Amino acid sequence: MLLLDTHAYYWFITDSGKLPLATKEMIETEEHVFVSIASFWEMAIKESLGKLQLPATVKELMEDCTEYEFSILPINGMHLNRIKDLPFIHRDPFDRIIICQAIEEDLTIVTVDANIVKYDVKSIWDSAKQ
Repeated sequence: MLLLDTHAYYWFITDSGKLPLATKEMIETEEHVFVSIASFWEMAIKESLGKLQLPATVKELMEDCTEYEFSILPINGMHLNRIKDLPFIHRDPFDRIIICQAIEEDLTIVTVDANIVKYDVKSIWDSAKQ
């Protein structure tokens, strides 16, 4: 079961070429793929700051998850409870909640973020094709 980091989801939906082919194929063939609600929140903020141009509205991107057969992972109390004990290796609040979600839900994060892989969390990225 995979949890896409925000950039992995964005690169997947925009077919930007930044997502390694093996990683893209893994996402396409995995039975259970999740996108955190925090990723949509992060994209909305970055778009409002002019740091990201989205191909559709955040609402439409959330609706597109159905097309891709991805599930949106809400933030719950277990995730928030875990965050108080998470070391401050990574300071980004969106990544920190995604890490907590992955730990609590036993998910593997698809990410290129070197700070995320420093945590005791399962993660994957195929850098051979980059």
